[in-house]
Amino acid sequence: MSTSTVKCLVWDLDNTLWRGTLLEDGEVHLTDEIRDVIAALDSRGILQAVASKNDHDHAWARLEELGVAEFFVAARICWGAKSVSVREIADELGFAHSAIAFVDDRPAELAEVAHHLPDVRCYDVEVLPRLLGLPEFSPEHVTEDARRRRSMYQAGVRRKSAQTEHAGPDADFLRTLDMRMEIRRAEPEDLTRVAELTVRTSQMNATGVHYSDADLRALLTDPDHEVLVATMSDKFGPHGAIGVVLLSTSERRWHIKLLATSCRVVSYGAGAAILGWLSDQGHRADVHLVADFRATDRNRIMEIAYRFSGFDDEPCPCAAGLPDAPGVRRLHLRPGPRPAPDTLRLTAPELAARAVRP
Repeated sequence: MSTSTVKCLVWDLDNTLWRGTLLEDGEVHLTDEIRDVIAALDSRGILQAVASKNDHDHAWARLEELGVAEFFVAARICWGAKSVSVREIADELGFAHSAIAFVDDRPAELAEVAHHLPDVRCYDVEVLPRLLGLPEFSPEHVTEDARRRRSMYQAGVRRKSAQTEHAGPDADFLRTLDMRMEIRRAEPEDLTRVAELTVRTSQMNATGVHYSDADLRALLTDPDHEVLVATMSDKFGPHGAIGVVLLSTSERRWHIKLLATSCRVVSYGAGAAILGWLSDQGHRADVHLVADFRATDRNRIMEIAYRFSGFDDEPCPCAAGLPDAPGVRRLHLRPGPRPAPDTLRLTAPELAARAVRP
C-alpha cells in the first residue's frame, strides 16, 4: 500500500464513525477517541467525507447533533454501492483514487470498493485507534494553508454556487467577490507551502520543475534572486497561497525561472494579474523580461497565459549569458505599463529598485 499522504478519508457511519446502527438502534454514539481522530485529521489538512447506506436526512441530522457535520466536505448517504459513492466523492473533490482512503466495519463493503476502485486505500474499522500514527495520515509538514484546507474547500463550494446563480458576464461576477491579492517576498515560514505549490501544481507550472524547501531557502539569501509568494482572498474566505515566482535579476534583464499558480484560481485571473504586475514593474525598472517555459503534457494553459501577456519567441540580446536548460524555451517581453485588473485589489512590493543603473 502507498505511503504517500492521503488527501481525503471517506468514513462509513454505522459501527464505524459512530457506535450503533442508526435505523435499528435509533440512538448512536460518537466516542471521544473518534472525535479526536476527526479533529486531528482536519488539523493535518486531510479532508473527510461520508459514504454510508442510510437515510440521508436522518443521518445528516445526527451528524449535526453530534457536532461533527462541519468536518465533512462531501457526503453520499444513500442505498447505492459504496464504490459508486466513493468514486463520486473523488470526482467531486478532483482527487485521484490513490489519494482517497475508505474505512468501514464490514469486510464485504471493503471488498466491493477494493474490487471496483483498486487504487483507493481501504481500511478496516480496527485500524482507527492507530490511524493517526500511520505514515499516510502523517504529513511531514503541516502548513497554515493545510490547517485551513477544509474551510477553504467549503468556501470554494459557496463561491461556485454563487457563480452558478449569477446572471451576467463572468467579469461582473468577479467584481462582486471583493477579491484581494497580495504579492510579497517569501519568508522562511512560507517555504514549505511554496515548495508544495511547485509539486502539486502541474497545469499552471511553467517549467514542471519542483523546488524543494532547501532549494528555496538557499535563494532567499541570494541578492540576485527574488522568491515571491502570492495569496488571495475574497468575501467567501481565503484561497491561501496561490502562486510563486522565482525571479533572477540583472542589470537589464529579469529572468522568470519559475512561475506556478494554483489551478483552482485560474478562472479568477490570478496568473494574468501576476504577469501584469511583473510587466509593470519591469517597465518601471527599464528591464526586459525573459521567462522559462518547458512544455509538459499538462501545462499548455500556462503557455497561453504567457502569450496573452505579450511574451513571444523573439530572440533578444538580453538573454545572452543565460545557461542552457534542456527542453526550455525562453519567452521574451519588452514590458509596458500595466494597471492591476479592476476585478481585484492588488498589494505588492516595488521591485524597480532591483534594476542596476550604469
